[in-house]
Amino acid sequence: MLPLLKAEHRAGVDTSRGYVDVLQRDLDQPGLAGGLMQAGPVTRIYERWWRPALGRVAKGLTGPGMGEEKRIARLLMGLGPGDGVLDVACGPGNFTRDFARAVGEAGLAVGADGSRPMLERAVREAADEGVGNLAFVHCDATVLPFRDASFDAVCCFAALNLFAEPFAALDEMRRVLSRGGRIALFTSARGTVGPVRLVEAALAAPAGIRMFDRDEIVDALRERGFGDIRQRISGLTQFVGGRLPESLP
Repeated sequence: MLPLLKAEHRAGVDTSRGYVDVLQRDLDQPGLAGGLMQAGPVTRIYERWWRPALGRVAKGLTGPGMGEEKRIARLLMGLGPGDGVLDVACGPGNFTRDFARAVGEAGLAVGADGSRPMLERAVREAADEGVGNLAFVHCDATVLPFRDASFDAVCCFAALNLFAEPFAALDEMRRVLSRGGRIALFTSARGTVGPVRLVEAALAAPAGIRMFDRDEIVDALRERGFGDIRQRISGLTQFVGGRLPESLP
């Protein structure tokens, strides 16, 4: 995994906790939601209770469950054996492990997150499940430590709306994708009814959650050169995928 890092990040990185610590400091995450991701107790309930419960509220009763979310992510990225995939804001690594299985032993899944407690949990879960073709990196999503064109696919599920600079993070995801690279995003989608928007403003802003307009992410991907863009709205959330051209400018 280390050869994927920029030269300035390869020397002196700390791997003593089982993940590559590029930051070697705690990352400030704004808002209540971001702060909770740094809390040890949250990591113990995140994968089984926290994320599924919040997702169900946001996606609506008829929205896809967690297993279906993973399937959507794999399809949007077109994952296959031998691919290299980056899971941005991987949390405890539940999606990263799924991606590692999808790309097989010839491929590599890398999970990146700004929370040390989440990564410590991710390392333990991967070891318990015997998934070996993956690695985890402690870094800032807006300053990814990887070389240009390092990955065939990038995923960022349930996190873009928590970033202080989401479009800077998108720039970085685009930078690390190779020609023909695919991206899969799951994030917020603003409601279309006035009263719903008032509730969103009252609840989302104090928690540090950004509500994206329904065409905002699609437009952002198009501006960054992605084509074949697909979008699925589910409640107050959206799944968006896109692909870079085989010949990059």
